[in-house]
Amino acid sequence: MIKVLYFGQIAELIGAREHNRTVPAGTTATALLTHLAHDYPQIEPISRLQIAINQHHASGDTLIKAGDEVAIFEPVTGG
Repeated sequence: MIKVLYFGQIAELIGAREHNRTVPAGTTATALLTHLAHDYPQIEPISRLQIAINQHHASGDTLIKAGDEVAIFEPVTGG
């Protein structure tokens, strides 16, 4: 079981700020995003999303383990 946190527009599109999710062993960050997009197609395209695992930015091939906290958000820009 992992905790998934959603921020900004992603939370609005999904209609939740967080939820718990079971993921199989060997799940990568990209695989999780793909599964989330299947459940919530309104978050597409997933290529624009950022992911952090346990408060550290993660790449797509980073493995997610039971007990991890995963944050999903859009890139932050400033002006």
